[in-house]
Amino acid sequence: MPALRVRVGLLGLALLAGLSAPATATAAPAAPAPAPAPTVEELRLDRAVPQEILARSGFDALAPRLARLLADARSYAQARRIVVREGTALWRRAVDRAQGRGPAGGDLSRDDDRPLYWARLGLSREVRTWEPEFGLGEARRGALLDTLERTSRGQTGIGYPRTEGLKRVLVTGFDPFTLDRDIRISNPSGASALALDGTVIETADGPARVEAVVFPVRWRDFAEGTVERTLRPYLPRVDLFATVSQGRVGRFDVERTNGAWRGGFADNENVGDTGTIPVADPAGQPQWTTTTLPYAAITTAGTGRFPVCDNTSVTEIPAGGTTAVVRPDGPTPGSVARAGGGGDYLSNEIAYRATLLRDRLGLHGRLPGGHVHTPVLQFGAGNTTEVTDPEFVRNRLDIVAQVRAILVVAAGE
Repeated sequence: MPALRVRVGLLGLALLAGLSAPATATAAPAAPAPAPAPTVEELRLDRAVPQEILARSGFDALAPRLARLLADARSYAQARRIVVREGTALWRRAVDRAQGRGPAGGDLSRDDDRPLYWARLGLSREVRTWEPEFGLGEARRGALLDTLERTSRGQTGIGYPRTEGLKRVLVTGFDPFTLDRDIRISNPSGASALALDGTVIETADGPARVEAVVFPVRWRDFAEGTVERTLRPYLPRVDLFATVSQGRVGRFDVERTNGAWRGGFADNENVGDTGTIPVADPAGQPQWTTTTLPYAAITTAGTGRFPVCDNTSVTEIPAGGTTAVVRPDGPTPGSVARAGGGGDYLSNEIAYRATLLRDRLGLHGRLPGGHVHTPVLQFGAGNTTEVTDPEFVRNRLDIVAQVRAILVVAAGE
């Protein structure tokens, strides 16, 4: 009996120990990754001015439509087809509206480039924050966003007919920028791209077909090679190219020289970048590139109400020096770039990249190309709150018409 009591006692202690011992830990299911946050650009959409621009152009329905379509997607392949279709349709709708085809969608003037910009951000925010049941990794989401960017900027729709005697012209524009300074801003270079895409202009040397694309105002896209990826297939096949952006008040400029330097001004994501422009094969990167546009003919042709200047100024650090100086007549031998004629922002950078690509493709001696700065697009006197006014529209229409006239001169040389 004593032995039995001992055994029972030991069993009881074991049971008590088992009850008091901690249970084996079971891993909790991993929490789903949070939906990616909208970008700085996309967050501006919630402000009153973008919403008014979208509503007054009929582009306010496009992001909700994409959201509904994505909600019904059951695979990545299906989602990609949706994004390709909707991105392409956005570009075509913006071009058609600018060129007078189809419904205006509201009372905002047809020449306005801003509906395209804000609608694209609405679409990109839907893709960025979309969480499908089948899962979407970072790489695939990035690929969808890239597809949306390219299709909605006209970059995948460049096409020239095989018509004998028809010249080929390629033009680039930009998104609006400095939106935290004034969110109402429009970019006449983007408006010019929409007005010109797919049109035929009559030059002194015969007709020319114009194809146009728009680029973002973001340092990172340029560092990732968006300019070269877009232009490389077409530069060997065109007769003229012009990168266009908004520049100085009251004048056009043909920028004679472009510099290999980023000056750090904040982009549309409020990011600045300072340093040498990053390109492939940096060991063979020149400090300067030059225009091959017929600047003398352009500046003397009388293309519109704004004067057109042959801008030869640059900012450089002279050979052996340490301090940047302005050179009104262009760079000196061996100098280091600190600003091209078009400055040290993305206007200068697209000019530098496009002309460097031209030269690396061996086209310097036969392909006219370079950068044109438009005047700053200004609102009417006293307008500090309204999204548009008659003088604002007139200024944009005059700038767009003069860009077209400049191309007529350049392509006819």
